[in-house]
Amino acid sequence: MPFDQILTLAVLVAVVAALVWDKVRADVVALAGAAVLLMTGVVRPVAMQGAFASPAIVALASLFVIAYALELSGLLDRAIERAVAMCRRLGTAGVWLLLSMIGGVSCFLNSTPIVVLGAPVVRDVATALGQSPKRYLIPLSYVTILTGCCTLIGTSTNLLVDDMASVAGQPRFGIFEVTPVGLPMAIVGGLYLFLFSNRLLGRHADELPEGGSAPVDPTRIASASIGNAEVFAEHRPLQPRKAVAALAVFGGAIALATTGVAPIAATAFAGAVLLILLRVISADEAYHGLKPEILVLIAGMVVIGIAMEESGLAAGISETLISSVHGLDPLIALVALYLVTMVLTELLSNATVAVLVTPIAVALADSLSVSPRPFLVAVMMAASAAFATPFGYQTNVIVYQMAGYRYMDFVRIGLPLNLLTCAVAVTAIRFFFPF
Repeated sequence: MPFDQILTLAVLVAVVAALVWDKVRADVVALAGAAVLLMTGVVRPVAMQGAFASPAIVALASLFVIAYALELSGLLDRAIERAVAMCRRLGTAGVWLLLSMIGGVSCFLNSTPIVVLGAPVVRDVATALGQSPKRYLIPLSYVTILTGCCTLIGTSTNLLVDDMASVAGQPRFGIFEVTPVGLPMAIVGGLYLFLFSNRLLGRHADELPEGGSAPVDPTRIASASIGNAEVFAEHRPLQPRKAVAALAVFGGAIALATTGVAPIAATAFAGAVLLILLRVISADEAYHGLKPEILVLIAGMVVIGIAMEESGLAAGISETLISSVHGLDPLIALVALYLVTMVLTELLSNATVAVLVTPIAVALADSLSVSPRPFLVAVMMAASAAFATPFGYQTNVIVYQMAGYRYMDFVRIGLPLNLLTCAVAVTAIRFFFPF
């Protein structure tokens, strides 16, 4: 094995170990790995520059700014107020309708800020109805994850897979290209949560955390690249002009990207700048809304992914995987890739897995002489489908801390959901993305 591959593998193992150990912030771990690869010459400075200026990073940063403008305008607060009134009228059915509405928003906005804003509301609504928030907060997290899979921009995972696939020479995905797979997953998963989540929690569903909420561990929170939900629950009055402008810019960015006028990175970036020029959001506020810890984490992992590709390590791992599925039907290889990606996502962050597995998926498809498209969609779905642990996805961490869940609560509800969504995803991929 050449030196570049040995060093890249060593950095990869060290980064994975540090992420699992979870004593150092994830973005710092990713940057440290990228720095070692840069200093040793495994990755050239131009590749580093490309990682930090990749379309996925530009798109995410711009969408963060637009979402923050929507939040500052008070539009989200007004929507939440209406939802609370609805829940008081409809009772339990209203809470599930609220979760569905939040999931609909998560199709187009990153799920983490959505859950940060929505979790305290769902908790307070449940308490006002005389029910334990535990009945609804895990479903809230899972619903936003599932609906985030419905579009290219619903989760950073999809944008990253699209970006890394482009580096490997694959055409980019359209905004709604993955919808035929993500939507059935969201529908089936939502029905499962509605019918079984409360039963699977059992008596734990009726337990209230001591003091009304669980104590928040700042170090876990920092590692997950999010914040204490209570900090973000500040009430903001509605500012109609800013709300209309922000909503129009967001809708315009999506529409222009959908119709192929320009890529989502370009339309979202133009939209974010336009909001600053229109004084809907100030430049300082825009910088505050960027969430640099998330962007830096993703960029650092992209650098490691590039090192895997350029050193040949990804090809070597692919050959090992290929030999294990040699002679098998491509469908079996697809299922194996999905399951491996899903298990890795439970241990690492979704962004990490998306970056590391995407080049392997392309090489695997090439070795089987089939289209890489179904394998890339499988990575998109599996790298987000992290339901069986509290730490596989940022939104799980939020509700885990807030409601005082037990670790096994996620296993009881999430493990069957993992298997169910795997079956639905593979079936839909086989139908809509032929080999």
